Amino acid sequence: MAYASALLRNPAQTYREIDLAGRTANADGPALVSLLYEELIQALRVAAWAAERGQHETRSERVTRAIAILFALEANLDFEKGGEVSTTLARLYAGARGEVIRASIGRDGAPFRMVADNLSEIAAAWAQARAA
Repeated sequence: MAYASALLRNPAQTYREIDLAGRTANADGPALVSLLYEELIQALRVAAWAAERGQHETRSERVTRAIAILFALEANLDFEKGGEVSTTLARLYAGARGEVIRASIGRDGAPFRMVADNLSEIAAAWAQARAA
């Protein structure tokens, strides 16, 4: 089993992957978007922490994850149904990717945190819209 061999290499990461797999297994589209925001914000906050501590490998892994999630969020926008909101989100995601890429070469965690804070507001609005 893949999880068993991975568990020996990195137990914390393996448990996190199992948790994420369990949460996504029965989630609908809107719930998956919420999970993507959660994972994205966490990746950016860890990238900030790693950048400030010179943890280049961790920063690189989290930056890669954040960029992949931003691409996934943008790729799944429905421009026909979403109209101007989808266009605005596409611009936001592209801008966030640019900020993350620029921040990825430095040791300053502030740009990662700024993007995470901005996306936290979007995530909160998404959660509020889902609850309505």
